[in-house]
Amino acid sequence: MPIENISDTARWVAVYRAMESERADAIFRDPFARRLAGGKGEQIVATMKSGRRMAWAMIVRTAVFDEIIMERVHAGADLVVNLAAGLDARAWRLPLPPSLHWVDVDLPDILRYKTEMLKDAPPVCRYEAIAADLTHAESRTALFTRLGAEGRSTLIVTEGLLIYLTPEQVAGLARALHAVPTLRWWLIDLASPKLLRLMQRMWGRSVSAGNAAFRFAPAEGTAFFRPFGWREREFRSAVVEARRLRREMRGMWFWRLISRLWSSKRRDELFRMSGVVLLERE
Repeated sequence: MPIENISDTARWVAVYRAMESERADAIFRDPFARRLAGGKGEQIVATMKSGRRMAWAMIVRTAVFDEIIMERVHAGADLVVNLAAGLDARAWRLPLPPSLHWVDVDLPDILRYKTEMLKDAPPVCRYEAIAADLTHAESRTALFTRLGAEGRSTLIVTEGLLIYLTPEQVAGLARALHAVPTLRWWLIDLASPKLLRLMQRMWGRSVSAGNAAFRFAPAEGTAFFRPFGWREREFRSAVVEARRLRREMRGMWFWRLISRLWSSKRRDELFRMSGVVLLERE
């Protein structure tokens, strides 16, 4: 079963969270992931090339996002805005303070599905779901202005979103977020052009069939965001974090070995091929 729309990518990733959660040595637990992924999520993974073998990347990303979100909450974030939240269940599964305001923003159908599936499980904090199309500039600006007035120190989360946008759309989003002074941090995941090409070869046909083509992977990396008022505060390399968390892809030991023969520039390209980035306002 191919991906039929961009919201189906949330079911795909939910299967990976379920796979990790069911391990005896799980690095995170998402008790809702299997329920949210449903049968369709399993069918998507089954039809994707190397669908299960590449689960490590999404699992590591989830764990690192969890860590940084909790760090920012402990550092004073009183509002978390999760853009294109999909089937993320962090407001139910993370040890967040009850006073925290968590807002999920996404298209109406996926939000309705999630809230229906989780109706018997109360969130751990003050939760709100807002239906919005983030590519519509006027409604996006109104939403950010409203949310900016509700928190003093806000963390924006866009996990698995930017890669589906054009550079122009990402630039517009960056400007709109920076225009609101209380939006202090922005947590993203970022791919390099080389990784983008690999993903397009592996999964491009499947995701494009659901109008979810991979697009954004700036050659300048996090410097892309500087003209819009955002600078890199922290970069967590996927390959480094995978080793730390003991979730490396099969055969990574070989690439680590031969990388000792590479130039420092080429090793840095491997380090920066994919990562989780915490941006902060200039």
